[in-house]
Amino acid sequence: MAKSHLRRPASTSTAKPSVSTIRKLKQQDRLSALPDDILVNILDRLDVLEAARTSILSRRWSRLSAELSRLVIKAQDVMSEGVRSANMSDGDLVRMNATAVEATKNILAHRNPGEHTIRLLSTTFYLKDDVPISIAHVGDAMATHKIEEAEFTVLTQKERMQCTPDDGVNYGAQFVSFFNECTGAFSGLTQLCLENSMFAESDTVSNILVTCKQLKYLGFLNCGTEGFMTILQVEHPQLSELSFVDCCFGEVELKWLPRLSRVNFVIWRIYKDLPLSFGHVPLLEAVTLVNVALSWHKMVKLSTLLSETSVQELHLGFKCEKIWVQPECLTKRQASAFQRLRIVNLDCIPEGYDLTWTMFILEAAPSLEEFYMTVMDHPCEMQMNKKRRKKALYSKRKGVEWESPTSNFVHHHLTKLIIFCFDSCMVSHVRRVIKAAVNLKDVYLYDRLTCDNCEHLEPLKPNTFPLSKKHRCSMRTLMTQGIESHARIRFLSSDGIHDDHVDMILF
Repeated sequence: MAKSHLRRPASTSTAKPSVSTIRKLKQQDRLSALPDDILVNILDRLDVLEAARTSILSRRWSRLSAELSRLVIKAQDVMSEGVRSANMSDGDLVRMNATAVEATKNILAHRNPGEHTIRLLSTTFYLKDDVPISIAHVGDAMATHKIEEAEFTVLTQKERMQCTPDDGVNYGAQFVSFFNECTGAFSGLTQLCLENSMFAESDTVSNILVTCKQLKYLGFLNCGTEGFMTILQVEHPQLSELSFVDCCFGEVELKWLPRLSRVNFVIWRIYKDLPLSFGHVPLLEAVTLVNVALSWHKMVKLSTLLSETSVQELHLGFKCEKIWVQPECLTKRQASAFQRLRIVNLDCIPEGYDLTWTMFILEAAPSLEEFYMTVMDHPCEMQMNKKRRKKALYSKRKGVEWESPTSNFVHHHLTKLIIFCFDSCMVSHVRRVIKAAVNLKDVYLYDRLTCDNCEHLEPLKPNTFPLSKKHRCSMRTLMTQGIESHARIRFLSSDGIHDDHVDMILF
């Protein structure tokens, strides 16, 4: 009897998928297999434009995009790679603003107000005539949704170095007009950043502070008032951080800021004296001061400036020019301003000058734990033309002198000394610190820092950082000879900077 040939019923698939195909399908679907909370966490790491695109993948992805807790909207993300805003037309900038806002509207349209809290709504846009219309939509979202943190960063078409005084006046007028039309959106802000704006009225900043009642951070870059010699009194119940970079608001008095914790005051080029004073700032912890001091700039007495504060971190930057801090021999009362200092960072001290003056800070701050210094000349940021230096009244001699009134000074709390751009001429200074700091544990001595803009330039002075093991051993001996110290001295490459040291490099 002939053997029958039995066949299976036809299936919808003509062939069994191969093992490799199954693996690929599983890999492709691995993302969708993740739970919703993890996918939302992934989407939160994207900007709004990228997150909005995922909504077309499926109904599930559309629903997930409506649950985002972070909405980061950046108009410049629409810009073609390599294109600068200054080279774009007004129409291009208007379209960029509109595209970013439209993406935000699409995501917000799928949200049920009150169901999912927006942890952060961050909007970066260009200051143009269309801004009030576009931002009104963001303002509506702020009014109808639960939002914890709301941020505006207002950019200008021209960048800082391209702006003329007339540009600053125009941008300032545009911002004031925008601000007056959108006070509702501003009233819910917790962070505001402005640039390149010169305000005609001296009360503009006060109006911002009155309107933005929830503000925690306020930052100005290249801003000011047309009357340079005005007085700006800053009062606000919530503000915790203030930043002024290359601004001209006249005398800035931080009069009443009960929650202020950080202040950045960078470049006061047109003022002879530091135009900053502190009033009621009981929680102030960190102060950053940076200036390019010319020969006519007056020295700053830190004991006077900080007398009403309890600062714990102090960052001072010199931009490779004249030291503008006045070394002091302090009375007990004057030294009270330094009592709580734990961290001091001296950035871009000019090369080739005695560092003894820095010891006055160590002597004045008994609680100091970490002492950072960067000693370098940075050619790409310095004025190198001799005629221009002379005309602008740059100082020929940049260093300062100081002699300790105490011959056998001892410090008990300093545990770390970190020097960037260490050079063999600093051996005696390191020895001086090791001798005084009897509980010093670690000394980090880094090679010269590199800068992308300076790579093609020859260093102004030869680098004498010890490279060989023998040279380093010799230097360690010189630093510790005759001193009983357990400090560990490390010579390190600038390519391997410790993570907790990186933030101390200001340039």
